[in-house]
Amino acid sequence: MSDKIKVSVVLPVYNVERYLQQCMDGILGQTLKEIEVICIDDGSADGSLGILREYERRDSRVQVLTGENHGAAAARNRGMERACGEYLIFLDSDDFYEPEMLERACRRAGETQADVTIFRGDRYDDTLENYIQMDYSIKRGQLPGKNPFCWRDMPDRIFTFAVGWAWDKLYRREFVEAAELKFQELRTSNDLYFVFSSLVKAEKVCIVEELLVHHRIHVKGSLSATREKSWNCFYEACKALQDELRKMGVYGKLEKGFVNWALHFCFWNLDTIEGSAYEKVYDLLCGECSERFGFFSHGREYYAQPELYDRLGAMRERSCIGYLLGENRRLAEENKEKQRRIEELKDENRAVKDSATFRTGKVITALPGKIKRAVKRG
Repeated sequence: MSDKIKVSVVLPVYNVERYLQQCMDGILGQTLKEIEVICIDDGSADGSLGILREYERRDSRVQVLTGENHGAAAARNRGMERACGEYLIFLDSDDFYEPEMLERACRRAGETQADVTIFRGDRYDDTLENYIQMDYSIKRGQLPGKNPFCWRDMPDRIFTFAVGWAWDKLYRREFVEAAELKFQELRTSNDLYFVFSSLVKAEKVCIVEELLVHHRIHVKGSLSATREKSWNCFYEACKALQDELRKMGVYGKLEKGFVNWALHFCFWNLDTIEGSAYEKVYDLLCGECSERFGFFSHGREYYAQPELYDRLGAMRERSCIGYLLGENRRLAEENKEKQRRIEELKDENRAVKDSATFRTGKVITALPGKIKRAVKRG
């Protein structure tokens, strides 16, 4: 049977009964029928397992694995061990998909013999019930002038042209096994190491310029919405990736791209964290992160976003509270200056309206309308 399976879909499931039916229907309804769906219930406390069992009963392509809650990364690794398909894809159980997603991705992968195939997605806001474009998931302006490509075609951009999540990527299974790729078992940021390691190890990465997956956001209880509980996972993931690049012997050639990406990613984590974890990430960024990744081993001109380098320099001179107070004063001054400029523009606008030139212009521009009305009455 294994030689007939084109794609092994690996699907970690944890307390998603509200979305699971739409997800499973979208996978099993794919136009590509030669698939297996390996569902790993990660200790769900709701009705998710019951829903999976029903799909397993109705469709022989579905197999359900169960276990205690160890996180999505462990679930993916477990599902990967059972996979038999020519290709692997790791989906999220609260997302939904275009019916031709797997067929189109597989066709392009076969045509190009790609190790990794990346397609476009958008975001679906579960609260507002609307779709949001996500052009940054594949940055067209950063791609080389060839498709497929590898890191040697874009060493400074291999970490920034796409995003370090797995759900918009199709992998050739033999490549994953030969590269000994595994998901890092962290609470969050657990796909970063796998995804970016794969992009560096792949000889061929190809792009499919079609929107094929819809990623649900603002889901109640999502781990991504509670990152303050695992505030340093991003740092552990970055360290593991850096270590792997050094082990491969390619870090020297990829250092600039890695350091630029790492600086941006560290700031993203700082700016999107909430609560008391903010100060912890602040101190981590100013201390261990800066030392480990050598943020100050290079000058300002080294960075694609020099404003982040400047900001980190300012942060390093102050405590978290001192920096935030300073930022608050700066933003208050900026707001005051904007308000002052608005009042100036209002005064200028009143002066223009009171001018003889403006009043004369109003009379002149009104004449054609008056003439037309007079002609109609006549």
